[in-house]
Amino acid sequence: MVRIPEKKRMTLCISSQAGCALQCTFCATGAQGFEKNLTSDEIIGQVWLANFYDKNEAPITNVVFMGMGEPLLNFNPVMESVDIMRNQIAYCLSRKRITISTSGIVPQIDQLTSSIDVSLAISLHAPIDSLRDEIVPINKKYPIKMLINSCKNYLSFYEGKRSITIEYILIDGVNDSPELARQLTKLLSNISCKINLIPFNPFDGSDYKRSTDKNIYAFKNYLVNKGYITTCRITRGDAIDGACGQLVGNLKKTIKGKSLIQHTSIH
Repeated sequence: MVRIPEKKRMTLCISSQAGCALQCTFCATGAQGFEKNLTSDEIIGQVWLANFYDKNEAPITNVVFMGMGEPLLNFNPVMESVDIMRNQIAYCLSRKRITISTSGIVPQIDQLTSSIDVSLAISLHAPIDSLRDEIVPINKKYPIKMLINSCKNYLSFYEGKRSITIEYILIDGVNDSPELARQLTKLLSNISCKINLIPFNPFDGSDYKRSTDKNIYAFKNYLVNKGYITTCRITRGDAIDGACGQLVGNLKKTIKGKSLIQHTSIH
């Protein structure tokens, strides 16, 4: 888990699994492989620990499922933990303060609206199937057209009163070209959304490089000029390998060939 302090809120980035099976090529967690699904008490325990570990820190106001794992592949424990977060006698967090981020598990996105009310983020990272197949392999099973239709169904359920966060990691020479920015705006033209650009965070074993500042700003400015609410995430936590895409933990020892994970946190 990662605690992210800001002026008016304290956000906690939590994990739903130990490791991840999706193997997105820009993510250190995927390179580690899959260890296990977390139970609902292991998930909610992250929020409990973050609130009580250091009494001098502000309480958690926002929770994002953007740590290790694909939340929608551990659906029931994630739903149970969110239910506790929202409960008035527990953490009493509103749906706006809880965000589930998914790489695009279409059946479970469709199931979300009948399960619990939370904010939704989509880890998109490419606007065309040929490229997304390469960097987000789950796209081969649930291609972009299916994913976008699922997003439209989600928005339709809330009758235009919601928007979706689109996450897009910028990798130098891979997905940061002006042409891909143009195709991204075309893809999202009928989706109520805001776009969160994330400069790639390097990790050992990856040949990817972070986009140049020039390309980042050009990509962002194109989206803004086309009318999209677009932010660029400030990189934090990379000094301890806890930034976005780096949350992998330190390998301590192995039992039966599997690694035990020491969690990384930011204060």
